[in-house]
Amino acid sequence: MESVVESIGSGLVELVLLDLELGNSHELRTALAELHAPEVANILESLPPEQRKNVWGLIDTAAHAEVLGFMRDEARSTIIGEMPEEQLVAAAGEMDAEDLAEVLETLPVDIGDVIVDQLEKEHRQRLEVVRSFVEGTAGRLMGDQGLGVRDDVSIAVVLRWLRRHSELPTHTDALMVVDGENRYLGKLDIATVLTAQPETLVREVMRKDVDKVSADASEHDVLNLFERRDLISVAVVGEGDALLGRICIDDVVDLIREQAEHSVMKRAGLNEEEDLFAPVMPSAKRRGVWLGINLVTVFLAAWVIGQFEEVLEKFVALAVLMPVVASMGGIAGSQTLTLTIRGLALDQIAKSNVRWLTLKEIGVGILNGLVWSLVVALVAFLWFEDAGIALIIAVAMVLNLLAAAISGVSIPLLLNRLGIDPALSGAVVLTTVTDIIGFLSFLGLATVFLL
Repeated sequence: MESVVESIGSGLVELVLLDLELGNSHELRTALAELHAPEVANILESLPPEQRKNVWGLIDTAAHAEVLGFMRDEARSTIIGEMPEEQLVAAAGEMDAEDLAEVLETLPVDIGDVIVDQLEKEHRQRLEVVRSFVEGTAGRLMGDQGLGVRDDVSIAVVLRWLRRHSELPTHTDALMVVDGENRYLGKLDIATVLTAQPETLVREVMRKDVDKVSADASEHDVLNLFERRDLISVAVVGEGDALLGRICIDDVVDLIREQAEHSVMKRAGLNEEEDLFAPVMPSAKRRGVWLGINLVTVFLAAWVIGQFEEVLEKFVALAVLMPVVASMGGIAGSQTLTLTIRGLALDQIAKSNVRWLTLKEIGVGILNGLVWSLVVALVAFLWFEDAGIALIIAVAMVLNLLAAAISGVSIPLLLNRLGIDPALSGAVVLTTVTDIIGFLSFLGLATVFLL
């Protein structure tokens, strides 16, 4: 099955499923061994449970730890649930501490304790350090410090020390410099190690004006730091600037992907870790909660419409045009909402500029409201030949777009202040507000002026 390796990104899953169907186990095993761990993880996540189990059995046990580290929580749990205890312990022993900490959170406590007890002492201590930090902090992201050097040694000593390593950790752009008490002092660039005179002391050529992050810093702060400073790696420090580890660009890329998935999935009320091929019952249960919340908001909007039953019975045109008002408000509000959520994510919104942002969005809402209300009013007049209805829908649209602008800014700010993820519930709240305001303004004006 040599074609599998050549087909990355185009029909790879189909080829795997075909080989499973044909019983080409040997060819499939060979092909899987040639793929990188993230590619194998993606294949597993793309398969229904039974085929996933079969493919997992063809993966070299030496690669289990790395593959599991690249899988999403829910899909990974289906694999772990089928693994014999001895295989699970062996895989855990090969995992990085940060990956293992994440895996242990998805396992029953008794199984997790067995795994931890059988780890080597150094690995267990490293795991305890990582698990001591709250999820979503730099401490959970960092890897082992790996390469740290004293500031009072020469470049020649550093070179001899490096040559004793069979390989360097990935993304090693610099060595972390510490003093005799393991306090972080700065970075020694690899380029400097290669070009400096051998007798030069590390402290003479190290960079002191470099960034560092506290282990308690949020993932959000880490992302912003890497983005602003164009970093490859950054030191993670604890109390008293003690060097604990480092975060590399590959960790940040994974985090960016996770947050992008989080943003997309949360808009639909889903977890970014959800398994595409999860069983029906758990999937239905998770989605049912969100559907129930949406149903409540829909009934609220329907109740508002029901209060204007008399005017709807006399003017059928109002029922025809109602979706136009609600839809335009929803779209306009979503645009403002998206921009505000992005601003919050990038730390671009503060108390000092909220007023300016709100006034700007109000201006945009009024301007677009005036322009498009005229268009809709003209269409309504030509359609129903009723100037009153045309005027009412124009005014209602301006009011709804104004409400959408204010809501698009205020709702995510309020949710963020309450500790609620705006990406999760902002869209639902906004839609409810624009629907109710749209129906109230449109039908309310019609009741006042047409009845």
